Amino acid sequence: MRPAAPLALTCLAALLVGCQTPPPTSPEAVGEFRKGSGYLNGYLNPKQLPNSLALLPPPPAAGSAQAAADMETFKSTRALRDTPRWALATKDANLKFPAAASTYECALQIPISQEATPNLNMLLRRTLLDAGLSTYAAKDHYNRQRPFVVAGAPTCTPAEEPALAKDGSYPSGHSALGWAWALVLVQAAPQRMDALLQRGYAFGQSRVICGVHWQSDVDAGRVIGAAAVARLQTDDTFKAQLALARDEIAQAQAKGLKPSGDCAAEAAALAIR
Repeated sequence: MRPAAPLALTCLAALLVGCQTPPPTSPEAVGEFRKGSGYLNGYLNPKQLPNSLALLPPPPAAGSAQAAADMETFKSTRALRDTPRWALATKDANLKFPAAASTYECALQIPISQEATPNLNMLLRRTLLDAGLSTYAAKDHYNRQRPFVVAGAPTCTPAEEPALAKDGSYPSGHSALGWAWALVLVQAAPQRMDALLQRGYAFGQSRVICGVHWQSDVDAGRVIGAAAVARLQTDDTFKAQLALARDEIAQAQAKGLKPSGDCAAEAAALAIR
């Protein structure tokens, strides 16, 4: 029996999840959230996003035991400055594609790109906005100061410090979208669950290491990322793209395609505590 053509598989996967046409894979078709930003529109409209202000408690109060624990974690992670883990945290800060597509390649054990895995690539680009924007109800309400502002310490992304200083710290948007990516990828490649979740956790911790978020910001961000992924389960376009991404992963694995980066170096960096 001759294998089905890629177009036939695309149409079949889309129809199985109730979508009449395959979801778009080109940035032009999806459109940018803000012109020139490079960030594409998500799957959800603003009214469908989880309400982080309703879901989360307030950030730790000044003088509380949790606030003291946040400061101790911040101080302890300063020892990681200029180590390979600091370099990886710097890399994790970059959310622009195509560079950001490589974040989970080692955990997934395949390359991710617009050319090789267009549906998988688009899945990451669009869920980035869904999870990231979901943090802003609480972020804008509490407007918590970031650790580098409080402590007057350098970060791993000095060029971003002026903008970050004006942006609320709680909850962490990077942590939310990084955890959302991990949860979505587990749905696409459940056999890689442990590696994907470990990388998703480390992605959030990179924000603490960078000095741009408190630990409680990152913990709260993961809650919002999970909420966004839960809401995405009811979106037909997301489900169609997820089904196609599963097929792309299987094809890449069958071809023996390998990640584009140095996975041994990443593992060594992640082992640094």
